[in-house]
Amino acid sequence: MRYADGGGLTAVGRAKRERVRFEAAELFEQGVRPPEVARRLRVSRKSAYAWYARWRNDGVEALASKGSQGPQCRLDASQLAGLEAELERGPAAHGWREDQRWTLARIVVLVRRLFKVSYSLKGMSLVLHRIGWSVQVPVHRAVERDEAAVAAWREGTWPEVGKQHGTRARGWSSKTRPVSR
Repeated sequence: MRYADGGGLTAVGRAKRERVRFEAAELFEQGVRPPEVARRLRVSRKSAYAWYARWRNDGVEALASKGSQGPQCRLDASQLAGLEAELERGPAAHGWREDQRWTLARIVVLVRRLFKVSYSLKGMSLVLHRIGWSVQVPVHRAVERDEAAVAAWREGTWPEVGKQHGTRARGWSSKTRPVSR
C-alpha cells in the first residue's frame, strides 16, 4: 500500500476505514460482541475491542476519523513542482560544479535558498519520496576513465581471461576427487 503525504492514509482511505468503524458501531448497538464484529468485518479482535470501548464510553462520534495525522508538508504543490524542476536542472545550475550529484544535504540547502523553508535530512528524504524521487547511491567512476579503452579490453582481453581452463573433475567443488567405481 502506498501512503500519501508522508505516511498517512489518503482521504479516501480514511473515509473507508471510518465506514468500517461506523459499521462496527451499528453491530455493537445490535448487541453483537467484539469478537464477532471482528470476524464479520475482517478486522483484528484488538481493533474491535478498542472500537467497542470508545463506542461504549463516548458514542458513535468517538469512531469518527480525526483527519490526517502528522505534520503537513511545508511546501505547497506549486513549490513541490518548482523543486522538481530545479532538481532536473542539476547541481551545476545551482553552484555545485565539482560533483554532479544531488545529496540530501544539497537539496536541503536548495530548498532553504528557494523557498526559505528548513528541513532535516530525514524530512527532505520524505519530501523527495512524495514527489517520486529516491535517494540513490551513484556509481563512482574515475574522471580519467577512457570508455573506448574499457570497451576494447572487454572485447579483446576479457574473453581470454574468462575462458575456463580444463580441470580434472569438471563441476566438482571439492579438493578431493570423487570415488571411482
